Order: sequence, then structure tokens, then C-alpha cells
Amino acid sequence: MSNEFSRRNFLQLGAVTAGALAVGQMLPPAVARAAEAAGMLNSSGDGYVPSMCEMCVWRCGLLARVKDGRVVKLEGNPEHPHSRGHLCVRGQSGLFNTYDPDRVLNPLIRVGKRGEGRFRKASWDEALDYTASRMLQIKETYGPEAMVFSSTHNLSQVQFENLLYAFGSPNYGTQRSLCFNAMIVANMMTYGMEEPERIYDEDLQYIILTGRNLMEAISTSETGELSAAIGRGVKVIYLDPRFTKTAAKATEWLPIKPGTDLAFHLALLHVIIGEGLYNHRFVDSYTVGFDELAAEVEQYTPEWAAPLTEIDADTIRRIAREFAAAAPHALAHNGWRTSNFINSFQTQRAITILNALVGNWNVTMRAAGGEGSSALGSIPQPPYPRISAQRLDHVPARFPVVPLKLGVFQELRDSILTGDPYQAHGWFISRQNPVMSLPDRAKTLQAFEMMDFIVTVDIIANDTAWFSDVILPEASYLERYDPLLPVGDRAYLRQPVIEPQGEAKSALWIYKQLGERLGLGDYFQYEDEEDYINQQLAPLGVTVDDIRSKGYVDLPPGEEIGFEWNTPSGKIELFSDTLARVGFSGVPVWDAPPEPPEGQFYLLTGKVGQATQFGTQNNQMLHKYADEPRLWFNDTVAEDRGLADGDWVEVISEVGKAHIRLRVTPAIRPDCVYLTPGYGHLSKGLTTAFGLGASDSALHVTYTDPISGSQALSQTFVTVRKV
Repeated sequence: MSNEFSRRNFLQLGAVTAGALAVGQMLPPAVARAAEAAGMLNSSGDGYVPSMCEMCVWRCGLLARVKDGRVVKLEGNPEHPHSRGHLCVRGQSGLFNTYDPDRVLNPLIRVGKRGEGRFRKASWDEALDYTASRMLQIKETYGPEAMVFSSTHNLSQVQFENLLYAFGSPNYGTQRSLCFNAMIVANMMTYGMEEPERIYDEDLQYIILTGRNLMEAISTSETGELSAAIGRGVKVIYLDPRFTKTAAKATEWLPIKPGTDLAFHLALLHVIIGEGLYNHRFVDSYTVGFDELAAEVEQYTPEWAAPLTEIDADTIRRIAREFAAAAPHALAHNGWRTSNFINSFQTQRAITILNALVGNWNVTMRAAGGEGSSALGSIPQPPYPRISAQRLDHVPARFPVVPLKLGVFQELRDSILTGDPYQAHGWFISRQNPVMSLPDRAKTLQAFEMMDFIVTVDIIANDTAWFSDVILPEASYLERYDPLLPVGDRAYLRQPVIEPQGEAKSALWIYKQLGERLGLGDYFQYEDEEDYINQQLAPLGVTVDDIRSKGYVDLPPGEEIGFEWNTPSGKIELFSDTLARVGFSGVPVWDAPPEPPEGQFYLLTGKVGQATQFGTQNNQMLHKYADEPRLWFNDTVAEDRGLADGDWVEVISEVGKAHIRLRVTPAIRPDCVYLTPGYGHLSKGLTTAFGLGASDSALHVTYTDPISGSQALSQTFVTVRKV
């Protein structure tokens, strides 16, 4: 009998898995005994187990309902500050990821051509030995820098980074430049921190949301806080070229022209400074650079901004005055990304400065706690080897203010194609899907073809795994431990609710086993996952067994952070000397965005409530409730062009094309079209998602902000024609 793994095997495996679940899956003894001993399950294996969701990076607390030995329902944990007793539809659908009939449950090694999807099953020993030997071969032949590592933000990322840095490669690709580099770098240049926490208390009066579709996006606890604030009568001004669910809940929707968010906020600064509406005491005491800022924004009047933004000057001036009048109980939300243009960094800087001018620190904004805690223990390890090779993404050489941990992922991919400054030969990918997430999919596939070896760690054969040489099956978040997550004054536990299905393993186990085979065992000094967590808990005098039933441990109180900012001046920097010293403007300046040629449209993309980025489209529950992915198209333009709702169209950019049906609607500007990301999969191993919709990554052109390294997705222009 052949061990070859193909689409037919995926379909057969799905039928077998579905049948097995229909008769129930009994809890194996290891998980059952621990849960029963902690009082979470009765002798029949029924009860609730606390853990954490992983359907997005917000990681809400959950209670997994277990009946007859399998997970039957997921509920929000009222003891977790992110869930507060609630889970969004994506969180509730999580068991359908765990029980996905397309799960990869054994290590797989490619036997066909790359992209054919032909794999054979392998043992863990064979797959790990093979992976380590190929990585070592690349290291010995070309140097450790010839291996690229990339991962999406997750709780086991610290051990992924141990593998990366211990191996000796500088090349780390994260998703952040594709999402929120502009926001993070702007906050760091202004406040000295990645992202302040926003406060939605009963005194909040006014919010400006710039392209942050919070009613459909991740960070669900903040969505709930915004909903409650709206219920109390908070005024919400929402800027977006598209009428989203957030626009429907806002007090005022402004369908701003793409790329001109910067002009709008510069005009707000002009009014607030010019009319003396700022908080003089706060600015004098806690900021630097006011005079330089005032001199720059003097030219940016509402009358100047009106024709650019297509928002009239009186509206801009009124909003500036209202915002200042509501201060300090006012909040300009700098989101995770604005309109996605090369000028988005300047937009984010303008938003951070707008908040500073009205003195809302410790009123509607404050320093946020990180995902680390000095109260927790750490795993011992030696220093990393010195890395002298230049990074493929040219950080910091071309991007001097971009933190190394962020990087510029799309530039890393492009350097693989050019071989500048050297050629990469291998790629290690964990919980990430660069084929779908990076712009210009054709380039990513070309980069894959240049690789001698690609290994992917994931729970399913996503588009990236489909083109890999080895797939290492990770246990789902309901089947594994991850490192503890500090949130506020507690550290929360992700623990297995059921035993991993098939041969799936936790990332902590995979990285340790691979690290030992690479001769890097000293960087993974834990016996197993429970030992890892027990080492974290050791300073607190408790063990994982002590905290299972609650799902968290209390931490000693941290220091209260008042008016402190980790900037060179120790104050909020309206003018950044750091930026000025590397050749960028120290204050926000106008940077005109490009506009589409006659007959073309801005290609917009953004989050929806029924999917998370590129990872949940194969979820059968979410698939059932999600709308068919279509291209949003303005109704007036459609009528002029003889197009109707449901028509098939061809969408063409300078790098690719796609076929998709139209959604004709008045809810989008006439100069824009919108495509939901995460569809148009190439992997035939995704039997639910394959063939649905079109891929935005096949259309997006690669544009990079020279300051923050952020990808400017909306600078892609497309033509649309009926087919």
C-alpha cells in the first residue's frame, strides 16, 4: 500500500475523521487523569476545562465543554480580561479547527514536484532527522544566514526565536510589516512604546477611528468596550472609504479618499494648535518639540485638506473643535493600520501627536503591559552565537528605525529573488502562510522555487505547506500547552483539553526535538511542556497542577506607570530627534499618495467578522456563516459600466489577475473596490476553502514605506471588466 499523500488521501482522511468524531473521541488517560484530578472532569470525562483561544492573536480565555470524552462547545471565560465571559463567532468555532477533517495528523515528506501536493507519511524521527540534516547541509555549505525563519506572533514564539538565533541566522520574517509596522514605529518614535492601552471608561466622550474596523476586527474585548461606549452615547467619528459594520455603529461616517487620512489629521493639528485648543499645561510639562510641530502644521488648513480628503473644511474644523472640547476624555485611535499607503507612518505619527496635544494620557490612554513578566521564571540557556551577516530585509541598513524583531517581511522575500546581499537556500515556517499573506503571490512562489528546502509547522496543509518539502503537524490549541501569558496581574495557562489527535505535537516539543538534532540542545532546557511551565511558575512557588482548575496564577503587583515614556528625552516627542538624525522629518509632514489612472480603482482589503486573516477559511462552521467572497463595487459605477450584482469579472493589477463575482453596493466609494483577504487558496488539501473567492495577494503590488517598512497595500490599482 502506497504511503503517498495527495488530494485523494485528504478526502479519504476527512471521511474517516468525520466518522470517528460521530461516535465520539475518548480522552486518553494523560489528559483525562490530570483534568479529573484537578476537579474539572467527572469520572465519565464530562465537565469544563479552562484554557485560551487561538483563533486570533487576542487570545481570549475560554472554557471548553467536554462531554463523552470530546470537546462539544467553547465558551468565554469570565475570569479572563479579554473574554469576560464571551467568545466571538471565531472563538466559538475553534473546535472546528481542531476537528477539521483536513487536519495533517502525521509528519509528511514531499515526493512529487513542489506544488503538486504529493506527500508520503513519515515518522517523527524520520521527518525531524531529515529536516535537521537539510538545515545543517545549508548551514555548512552557505552559512546559517542562508536559512530564513518566519513565524506569526504566538505564545511559543520565544522558542521559535531560540531556534532561529541559536542556529545563527539573522533572517526573521514576521507578519508585522504586513499589518502594523507603521503604528508600532510611530508609537515608539512618539511614546517610546509599541502600543498604549486605550481606556473606554464611563467618562469617555469622543473617539476618532481611522480605518480601524473594530466591530469586525480582532481584539474582541476592545470591540465590546467600544459597543458599550456607543451605548452610553460616546460620539464616534469613523474614517473609511467603505461603509463597514463599524461605520454603521458610528455617529458619523466620513468616506475619506484613500491615502488622505494624513491630510485630515494634519488639518486637525492645525486647528487645535492655531486656535490654542490644546492642553497647554500637559504639552509644556510632558512633551518636546511643540514649536517645530506648530511651524510645520501652520500650512495644513482645513481648506487645504478639503479637496484632498473630499471632506469639507467646515466638517474638519468642527471635528477638531469637538475633539478638543471633549478632552481629555477624547481618544484618537491609531488602530493597527490606516489606509495602507506609504504615507501611513506619517498618519500614525499625526494621530499619536493629536492625543498628546489634548493631554489624554492616563485618562483615555496609558502604558500597556507587555507579554512578559519579571515575576515568572525563565528557561536557562547560553548566549546566542554572534551573527555578523547582514539581514536580507536590509534592517537596519535601509530601515534604521525599524526594530529588528519587526523587520520588513516583503523586502526579505524580494531579496531572495535578487540574491542581494546573498542568496537564501532554506525556509523554516511556523504558523504562517506567506503564500497568502505577502503581496504579489507570484513573487512568493518564485522565491519558493529558489529554495533548496522548505519546512512548515502547522495543523493543516495551507497554501505554504502545500509547496513545502516537509510538513510537521502541530497540535491544535485545544490539544497542547504553550508558555504562560501574563495579562495584567495574572498569568494565564493554555492547557490541553483533549490529547493531540494522530501524531500531532506541540510547538514546544517540535522545537526542542529539532534543536537537539541541530546540536542546539542547550537552548531547550526543559524535559517536556509541563516542565517548561513549571520552570516559569517556580518563583511563585506553585506548579501547573496547582493552577489547572483556575487556568491562571496571580502575579505580584507591578509598579504603577505614571507619566513616563521610554524616549530619548523621557517625554512625548512631538518632534523626534531620532527620526531627524537618520534623514527623516522629525514632525509629521504631508506626503501626497499616488492616485489610480483613469479607469482604474484603489484595491482595498480589510478584516471581516467571519474569518481571521488567512487561517480560518477552511473552518466548516465559519464557512457556513460567511458570505460568499465577492468584489465590492460601487452601484453608480456599476450602472454606468453595465455591470450587475453577481456578474463575474476579471480584476487585473500590474502583477496579477483574478476572477470573482461582484457585490454591487452603495457602501463603497466610486473610486474603490474591496476584496476580502484570505480566499483564492492554491492548496487542494483545504477541501472546504479550495475554489472559494479570489486571492488579494495575487493582485497586490509590493510597496514599502521607507521609514517604518510597512507594506502599502492600498497603493495597488486595478482594472475591472466583465467576463
